Amino acid sequence: MLGTSLLGRLRRRDPGDAILRRAARLTLVASVVFYGCRYGAGSSVLATYGLFGTIAAGSFAQLPGPAPQRARILVTSLPAVWALIAAGALLAWSTWAAAGGMLVIGFVVAFAGVGNPRLVGLASAFQLFYILASFPPYQPGTVPERLGGVTLGIVLLAAAEMLLWPDPVPVSYRQRLAEAADGVAAFLDAAADGLTDPHTGPGDRDARRTRAHDVVAAIELGRNPPEWAPSAAGAQDRALRICAAALREVLVEADRLAADTPSAPIPDLTAARLLRASADTTRAAGRALSPGGPTVELGDLDAAIGRAEAAYPEGEGDGHDAPDVPRLCRDATALALADQTRIFAVGVRVATGSRLDGVDTPSGLFAYARHSPWTLYWWQFRAHLAPRSAHLHSSVRLAVALAIARVAAGVLQLTHGFWVLLATLTVLRTSAADTRTALRPAVLGTIAGAVVSGGLMLVVDQPIIYAVVLPITLMLAFGVGRLLGPVWQQALFTLLLTGVFAQLNPEGWRLAEARLVDVLLGVVIGVLAGVAMWPRGASHDLRLNATRYLAASADAVEQTIQAVLGGAPPLERDLNRVRQRMILVDASYCQYHSERHGPHPRQVNWDAVLSAGHHVVPGAESLLRRNPPGCLAGWPAAAALLRDSAGQLRSAYDDLAGEVAHGHASAPVPVRTGCAGELDRVRPLLSEGDPRSVRHLVEVDQWLAGLADSLSRIHPR
Repeated sequence: MLGTSLLGRLRRRDPGDAILRRAARLTLVASVVFYGCRYGAGSSVLATYGLFGTIAAGSFAQLPGPAPQRARILVTSLPAVWALIAAGALLAWSTWAAAGGMLVIGFVVAFAGVGNPRLVGLASAFQLFYILASFPPYQPGTVPERLGGVTLGIVLLAAAEMLLWPDPVPVSYRQRLAEAADGVAAFLDAAADGLTDPHTGPGDRDARRTRAHDVVAAIELGRNPPEWAPSAAGAQDRALRICAAALREVLVEADRLAADTPSAPIPDLTAARLLRASADTTRAAGRALSPGGPTVELGDLDAAIGRAEAAYPEGEGDGHDAPDVPRLCRDATALALADQTRIFAVGVRVATGSRLDGVDTPSGLFAYARHSPWTLYWWQFRAHLAPRSAHLHSSVRLAVALAIARVAAGVLQLTHGFWVLLATLTVLRTSAADTRTALRPAVLGTIAGAVVSGGLMLVVDQPIIYAVVLPITLMLAFGVGRLLGPVWQQALFTLLLTGVFAQLNPEGWRLAEARLVDVLLGVVIGVLAGVAMWPRGASHDLRLNATRYLAASADAVEQTIQAVLGGAPPLERDLNRVRQRMILVDASYCQYHSERHGPHPRQVNWDAVLSAGHHVVPGAESLLRRNPPGCLAGWPAAAALLRDSAGQLRSAYDDLAGEVAHGHASAPVPVRTGCAGELDRVRPLLSEGDPRSVRHLVEVDQWLAGLADSLSRIHPR
C-alpha cells in the first residue's frame, strides 16, 4: 500500500512521465559510461569525467526544444566543454591560479546569458566542467583522458535523447501564439457580427470571447518556461514579444467594441468592416507562424484602414447632420484595433524571417529588424555593462562567490573541495530572499544524506556493493528525489556521490563526513555572498526601468494632447524616449523571467507593462496621422476636457510608477468606460464644434480611455 501510494504521488507530480523518462535516460547512460570506464578500461579518470559529464549535461543543463534540438546543442557545446576542462586542468597547479580562473570564467559563463537567456540553461553545466578540472592533483598529462570521458558521456547522452523514450514535443511559443491569433480572429468575427446584427448569437460571442482570453493569457512570458519563451536579444524573439503585446491590445479593443454593440442592426458599419479585415489578417498571420506557412500579406488590411481613414474625418454623410457620437466611438476603436493588428502582422513577418520594406514599418518599433544579429547582441551586452545592471550584478556575485569557495577549499586542503563550489552554485540565487529559500533544503538534505550514507559505509565496506546499486541511486537522485522535493533531492544526491566515490577512492564513513563539511562550507559562502552583494536581485532593476518607462509614457501622452491642441513641438523625441525605455524594461523582464525565483507570487503584471507602450507609441503615431497637430486648436471647451483627462492620466502614471518602484499604496487607476459612458463627457460640446472637430475629439478621447484601461491591467495586485 505504501509503494502504491508513493507511485501515485509521483505520477501526479509528473503526469507525462517526463522527469522519470529523463532520469531513466541519464541513469542508463551514466551507468554504461561509469562501468565501461571504471571496470572495463580500468581508468578512474575516464570514469569520473564520463560520469560527471553525463550528470552535468543531463541534469544541470536545462535545454530548450525537442529531442533533436537538445541533442544538437549538447554536441555543439563540446568545444566549449573541452576548453573549460583544459583551462581548469592547467590552472590546478595553484590555488590562487585556479581561483583567478574561476573568477574570470565564472563571470564570462554567467554573463553570456545576457544576449540569450536560454543560454543560462547551459551555464551551470559549464561552471561544473571547470570546477571539476581545477582541483588537484595537477596532472596535465591526463587532459586527453578527461576530455575523452566527458565526450563519451555527452555523445551517448545526445544519442539517448533521440533514441530512448523521447519526450513528447511540448507546445512551442510560436504554436501558442498561432493558437492565440486564431482565437482572437474568431472573436473579431463574432464582434463584427454583433455590430451589424446585435441580436444574433450572443452565446457564441461569449464563448469565443472566453476562448480568446484563455489563449491570449497562455502567451504571457511568465506562463512559459524560460527555455521556450522568446527572451533573446535577436530580432525574431523581440518580434515575437511585440506580437504578443499587440495581440493583447487587439483583444482589449475588441472587448470595447463588443461591449458597445448598437441597439439596432447597422448593415454597413465601418467598424464591422475593419473588424472583419483585421480578423482575416490576424488569422493569416497565425498561419504564417507555422513551419512552411505562407507569408502574411498586408494589402487587404491596409486597404480597409485607408477606406476607414478616408471616411472618418469627412463623415459618411453630407457633413451637416449632427454627428453620431456612438458610431464615431466605434469607428475610432476599430481603427485603433486595426493599427494593432497591423503591428501584429508586421511582427510575424519579422519573426518568420521575411524582409521588411518601408511600407511594413511605419513605426519605430521594428527599427531593430534592419540590423544584424551580432549588432543586436552587442547592443544587449553593452546595455548591461552598466553599474546598475542586475545581470552584471548576478554574474559578478556568482563569480566572486565561486572564487572565494575555491580559495577556501584550497587553503583548507579539502579532499573533495569541488563539493564546496557545487554547494555554493546550488544555493546561490539572484536575491537574498531566494538564497534563503534554497538554504533550508540544501542543509537538511545534506545532513540526512550524510547520516544515511555514513551509516551504510559503517556496515558495508565492499565497493562492489556500491557498484551494483549505482543505477538505483542514480534513478533515486534524478527521478524520485526531483519529484519529492528539494530536501529529498539533496539527500539522495548526497547518497549517490558517496556511493560513487566509495568505488573511486574508498574512505569509509569519513567520506560522508567530508561531504557534510564541504557542503556546509559552500552553503555559508553562498549565503554570505547573496546577502552582501546586491541582495535585491533582478526585480530591483526591472522595477526601476518600469518606473522610468511609465514616466516617459506619461510625458509622451501629455505632449500628444498638447500637439492636437496646437501647443507642442514635434513629438519624435518624446516617442523615441519611450521606445528606448521600452527596450530596457523588455530586456529587464526577459532577464527576470530567465532567473530562478522563490515561491512568492508576482506582484505586477509585467506583460501588461510591456503592452502599454503599444498604446503610447504606435497609438500616438496613428492618432496624429488621422488627427494632425492643431486639429482641435481654438476649441477651449475641448482643450479643457482633454487637458483634464490627460492630467488625471498623468497622475495615475505617476502613482502607479511610485507603487511599482516602492510598493506603497497608490490612488485608484482610472478605469475605461465604453462609448456609451463617453457620451456624457462629449455631449455638452457637440453644439460648439463642426462634425470634423467632433470626430477628432472623439478619437483623442477614446485613445486616452484606452490608455487608462492599459494602466488598470498593469496595476500591482
